[in-house]
Amino acid sequence: MLKKKSFFAIALILLVYSTLPEATAYFNYEKLAEEPWDHSPITVFIDTENTPPHYSPTYLEQIEKALAYWEAGGNGKLAYSPIFEIVDSEKADIRIRWVENMESVEGAEAGVAGYASPHLNNGKFTYVEIVLEVGNPRGKGWHQYGDKTMFKISKHEMGHALGLGHSNDRRDIMYKEFELREDVNPLLVSKYGTLIKLGAFAIFVFLLSLGVSLKRSRKKRKALEEKYFK
Repeated sequence: MLKKKSFFAIALILLVYSTLPEATAYFNYEKLAEEPWDHSPITVFIDTENTPPHYSPTYLEQIEKALAYWEAGGNGKLAYSPIFEIVDSEKADIRIRWVENMESVEGAEAGVAGYASPHLNNGKFTYVEIVLEVGNPRGKGWHQYGDKTMFKISKHEMGHALGLGHSNDRRDIMYKEFELREDVNPLLVSKYGTLIKLGAFAIFVFLLSLGVSLKRSRKKRKALEEKYFK
C-alpha cells in the first residue's frame, strides 16, 4: 500500500512539473545553424570610418574582446571553435558597423540595441551584417553606451553571426532581453579623463586631511579632559 501511494505521489509531482512552462522550456536553446560557416578563419570587417557622432574609438576594443570571447568558447553552446581574422575589406564574412540609434536610423523596435542579419546559401552563411547602436534618447537627453555595454551587445550579436539563436536563460549572453546598466560615457572619459582623475585625487587629499585633522582634534580634546576632569 505504501509503495502504491509513493508511486502515485511521484506521478503527481511529475505531472505538475511537466505543466510548468519554465520547467519544460528552461533548457531549450534555439540555434540558427549548427555549423554555419564552411571555412576558417572567419573574416571580420569593422567599419571605423563611417561612424555616427556619438561613436567612441574604445568600441573597437570591445569588438576585439567579443571575438576573443567566442574564440575561447563563449557560452559553451557552439558545436565548433571559431577562428577570426580582422580584415580591411567590406566583402568580409562578418561586416560590423555602428549607427546613432537603431530606432531612428534602422527603424527597429524600441529596446533593440543591435542586430545580426545572416545571408545564406544552401544552409551556410555567405556573410553576416552586424549593426550596433551607440546609445539611445532618454526623454530630452541622450544615453551614451559605455564600453561594458558595448562589449555585451557585441558578444550577443556575434553569437548570432556564429549560428546561435536566443536562450531563455537570463544568465546567458544570448538571452533576448538583457539590461543595459553600465552608464559610463567613454567619450566623456577620453575627453576629460585627466581632469576627472585630478578631481578624484583632490577629493582624496581633502578627505585624508580632514581625517587627520579630526584625529588630532580628538587627541587634543582627550588630553584636555584627562588634565582638567580627573
